[in-house]
Formats: sequence, C-alpha cells, structure tokens
Amino acid sequence: MLLMRIFGLLLALIGFGTMASCQNTPTKMSNTPFTVERTDAEWRSILTPEQFKILRQKGTEYPGTGKYDKHFEPGTYTCAGCGASLFISDRKFDAHCGWPSFDQQGPESNVIEKTDYSHGTVRTEILCKKCGGHLGHVFNDGPTSTKLRYCVNSASLDFTDAKK
Repeated sequence: MLLMRIFGLLLALIGFGTMASCQNTPTKMSNTPFTVERTDAEWRSILTPEQFKILRQKGTEYPGTGKYDKHFEPGTYTCAGCGASLFISDRKFDAHCGWPSFDQQGPESNVIEKTDYSHGTVRTEILCKKCGGHLGHVFNDGPTSTKLRYCVNSASLDFTDAKK
C-alpha cells in the first residue's frame, strides 16, 4: 500500500513537471534580470507562431526540419527574439541529430544555462541571456575538445552573414 502511494506521488510529480513546462508562462527566472522583457502579446506580434512556441513556451521543432541544421555559411547566429549574438559559425558542427549544434558559445556569452526537470529527465536548458528565450539544451557528448554539444532550435535563431 505504501509503495502504491509513493508510486502515485511520483507519477503526479512527473506529470506536474511536464504540464508546468508546457504552460504559457514567462521564461524569466527570479534571479536573472533580462534586459529585454515583453508581454506575450508583444512577443506574438514580433515572432512567428513557431518561434513563439519555441522561444517563449519552451517547445522544440522536429529534427531535421530547421533551416539552420545543414547551414554552414560564415557568420553569427543571433537570438530570433532580441538579436543578441549567441554562436559563431566557426564553432558549428554536424552532430547528425537534426538540430544545429555548436561546441561553445559565441565570444559575447549571451547564453545562460538552467537545470531542466521537464519530461521526466534532468537536462541543461540553454536560454538567451538578454530576453530569456528558450534556445534548446546543452549536452556533454560533443565530438570536439570542449566535449559540449549546444543543441539549438533553428526557429530560435537568426543569422548574420559574415560577407555582408
């Protein structure tokens, strides 16, 4: 009987964590002052529905569908929400996972990390330091000397070509 109660409690906690991560709540963390803050209505007016789902509601795109997955032009990847510089193309590699992957942040370090307990697992979420937009997750399984793989949603990114 006690085991059934514990199991029920665990299921409730996992379900609550998953539901909480899908709610339309601001991504601002209480101890992180973001310099770019907007209401949901303001975000919806400047982002596409897919960008809003990913950047503001912590969604993800299907693997292999993002415009920057196989994109390897020289330049800088910026936050689609606020324009902050996030990653440079020199640090991008094909991880064969279906999302753009980088082995380190750009020189301006506009990416912050937060422990993510959603979906019954523990991962490290990456967010834009300026607006709090959800970018993706970082993993310790990268093939380069940093051993990092910043796995990023294309919809959370814009790109500035180095040639311009």
